[in-house]
Amino acid sequence: MKILFVASEVTPFAKTGGLADVAGALPKTLKALGHDVRIMMPFYSVVEKGGMAVRKGRKSASVMVDGVEKKGFLRQASLGEIPVYLIENKEYFAREELYGTPSGDYPDNAQRFSFFCRCVLELLKKMDFRPDIIHCHDWQTALIPHYLKHERKNDPFFTKTGIIFTIHNLAYQGLFPRESLETMGLSRDCFAIDGLEYYGKVNLLKGGILSADVVTTVSEEYCREIQTPEMGCGLHGVLQTRKDDLYGILNGLDYDEWNPAMDKDIMKNYSHASLSGKMVDKIGLQRLMGLASAPEIPVFGMVSRMVAQKGFDLICELLPEFAKAPLQLVLLGNGEERYLKALSDIKAAGARNIAFTGGFDHTLAPKIYAGSDVFLMPSFFEPCGLGQLIAMRYGTVPVVRRTGGLADSVFDSADADKTPNGFVFDEYTPQALWEAVSRAMAAYQDRVLWKKLMRRGMSCDYSWQNSVQKYLDLYRKALSRKGGEW
Repeated sequence: MKILFVASEVTPFAKTGGLADVAGALPKTLKALGHDVRIMMPFYSVVEKGGMAVRKGRKSASVMVDGVEKKGFLRQASLGEIPVYLIENKEYFAREELYGTPSGDYPDNAQRFSFFCRCVLELLKKMDFRPDIIHCHDWQTALIPHYLKHERKNDPFFTKTGIIFTIHNLAYQGLFPRESLETMGLSRDCFAIDGLEYYGKVNLLKGGILSADVVTTVSEEYCREIQTPEMGCGLHGVLQTRKDDLYGILNGLDYDEWNPAMDKDIMKNYSHASLSGKMVDKIGLQRLMGLASAPEIPVFGMVSRMVAQKGFDLICELLPEFAKAPLQLVLLGNGEERYLKALSDIKAAGARNIAFTGGFDHTLAPKIYAGSDVFLMPSFFEPCGLGQLIAMRYGTVPVVRRTGGLADSVFDSADADKTPNGFVFDEYTPQALWEAVSRAMAAYQDRVLWKKLMRRGMSCDYSWQNSVQKYLDLYRKALSRKGGEW
């Protein structure tokens, strides 16, 4: 099967979140099964600065944006044996960040990503690569299914191409003023209740949901949640119209990348069979973060964006409790100023058991996963979550709220039909979170029980091998709708 992945970010070329991890890992698993997989993404400045080997190509595409002809030049790199095509346009992509600055999104994101989507389709024809499946991800690529259903519905090059559209986070929808229709070269006919119109604005994500052959999201529970008024971010009705074509598939984890037995960024390697190295990692983390070297004290770790979605309002309200408790708290991340200030204030007040590093450090993150005893993910909502999967891979026991992918992967002793591998709470309140933290602290004192929890997590198989077959089933379904065969 010929499969094209189209994403706005792909690990290791450019990354802001879990989308990049999926767009980098799932193609590798498909390639290993013998499929012809290729990837398309923008050529950002960060790709060049990151030292990735990128070759200039000879092909280019000319598309109209804002009434002006713009050119996209094709560059090529590789992800193992997978060709990665990067679309270059310095006006749109030679910037410090992918989507915006700390002060807000880039004001021309509608132009940037409509240009990208149009270039993808033009360049496929120039390359004479006719995919059986185009797998699009999030609002930045949502115009591809829309173009193919409407503008190019009679284009013989694409008539037998199935379109899969994956929602990684429904909260990000690609909302733009009505005037953006002309900017993106879209017909006014698109601005309708059964099209891109959304409360007087243009909603690109909505267009992708309505136009794709099959729509997926990144966990079974999140798939159920987003069809409710509470969690549907205003699109629950639209999603319900596609319920027969809407599927939840839990993201996998790249076990080649995340492996405590081989990880070069942690202080001592260890495995399910021999856990002794984990204590070396714990003591090393305590020293690195300026905390007391105390094996008997449980270390609670967090690697996260510091935003409300990730539960940081709960964390900050509980900081005085964390500061008094017989535990240590290690945090790594960047985010909203109010959360950074709360952490600074608690440190200034004399908390010696809390350590915080701002920004994102790719070498510190594995040390926190390996050196912590407990991993905190008290998210308000979590489409999939990779942090809990990484933590369990490293023998670090998760404390999570029962939502989205967390509910599909972490189980409590209260879950009668599941083998417990962590601690789960339901109500989104500080009290519920603290009760789960307290249960984890108590369980940590029972070394036999704790090692069982560690090993259960390490034994869980959340590799892409489980999820890839579900995607292949959906690829076949989308392909058959177009009269294609595989």
